[in-house]
Amino acid sequence: MSPRTNDSAPQRETITSPSASPDPQHTGTEAHDAGAEGSPALTGTAPEAENTATAPSADPRVTAVRRVAAAGRRWRVGHLAGCAALLAVALTAGAIAVGAVRDGREVAVAAAPAAVSPALLAGGNLDASIAALQTHLRGQPRDFSGWATLGLAYVEQARTKGDPSRYPQAEQALKRSLDLAPDNDPALAGRAALAAARHDFKGALEYADQALKQNPYSERALCSRIDALVELGRYDDAQQAADTADARHPGVPVFTRYAYVRELRGDVTTARRVLERALASATSPGDVAYVSTQLGQLAWNQGRYKSALDHFARALGADENYLPALEGRARAQAGSGDRAGAIEGMENVVSRYPLPGPLVELGELYEARGADGDKRKAGDQYALVDAWTALARANGVNADLDTALAAADHGDAKSALRAARAEWARRHTVHTADALAWALHVNGQDEEALPYAREATATGYRNASFLYHRGVIERATGHEKDARNRLTAALKLNPGFSPLGARAARTELKSLEAAR
Repeated sequence: MSPRTNDSAPQRETITSPSASPDPQHTGTEAHDAGAEGSPALTGTAPEAENTATAPSADPRVTAVRRVAAAGRRWRVGHLAGCAALLAVALTAGAIAVGAVRDGREVAVAAAPAAVSPALLAGGNLDASIAALQTHLRGQPRDFSGWATLGLAYVEQARTKGDPSRYPQAEQALKRSLDLAPDNDPALAGRAALAAARHDFKGALEYADQALKQNPYSERALCSRIDALVELGRYDDAQQAADTADARHPGVPVFTRYAYVRELRGDVTTARRVLERALASATSPGDVAYVSTQLGQLAWNQGRYKSALDHFARALGADENYLPALEGRARAQAGSGDRAGAIEGMENVVSRYPLPGPLVELGELYEARGADGDKRKAGDQYALVDAWTALARANGVNADLDTALAAADHGDAKSALRAARAEWARRHTVHTADALAWALHVNGQDEEALPYAREATATGYRNASFLYHRGVIERATGHEKDARNRLTAALKLNPGFSPLGARAARTELKSLEAAR
């Protein structure tokens, strides 16, 4: 595979302002179509474009997140709904002061990158594009391609800002597009992306296949198809889909998916080589930041912290506000022993991007530091995870995997197990196998957990957390030699894989060695 172009295929689809060059088929007579002005898909969705210049000097999301943290403590006695509402306020307030960010592969929740080229999201382009699309569609409400583009832009805005309340607006825009032009492939590809973002991966696959019947070269549909197959645990099919996408529409979004499929198979060398080729072909700051972050995350997974920090530095050199790179840098700082820098960095991320992964990481960093008030601060972060989960579910997102991962270590063990079993019933992946194994363990059901822990590591995927979980479960089931090997492997692979997990792994290993 190589980063090449395919002259016979359409160029990569982009989010641009239709008002600059409107579709000649949709001008003039549609300008006053009734109902567009008040459409839910056109209202209240792009505050950044209007208010950035007048944002107050204090970041309103910082204030709002602190308010949510206080509400999170009250949630423990029955006020989860109020906490979720405040989190929604925090997300909306932060949108005023914080520019758009590009998508990257998020560890806990999104196991694969987004379908839109990250170059489109650079420097506020996504928010500016949404504002321009809204204006255009008020004047040209029968432009089905404009509605499809707006819907996909809302999906990306929801994902990159951690704000699932945007998904219903995306659904409205995509429905409008399909009402105007049934079976148009941009809207079908948008529905595939929306379904994947809501963790409806069977739906995502169905929509992607429908879109590809209309346009076999649709980059968005090709990428969503890979994502869906990966998240359904159909790794052989995902590899075939990646090969097909590479042949039909090579480019950064396809290359990053191709690399991830190889990483899941344990082929880190090929994954790194593909990402390096993708970086060499990147021309925009957005693509440079995006691919550099993927390389940084790959290096961090292998415990190569200096290399990871170098990649994240390159990403932030291209875009200093790229949140996935800021998050990755904080994790690499924690792994390399710079806890103070990691906490400062993760606080910055969480103040703008309050998703479960960063929230749990920050909570564990506080616990590991153990200063006065840190236990309370950690509890606030874990309460915010619960609030985010409630908000996500209210907007059609299946959040069972997030619930299982966070609750197993920092919440209600029974809730974790219920969520993990529900997610396993829907899809069998290395991530759902690991989540179910660990949820069973924390509920004292280690014999049942062991087969799932083994399945989580069966593909060769090199993940220190999975190895740690399996080692603990093996010890609990009397397989002490295997447990020593697994815990040793976890710490050798990525000695700072988790602020608390890595410490626990060392304690377990010392205990095993002392018992020999």
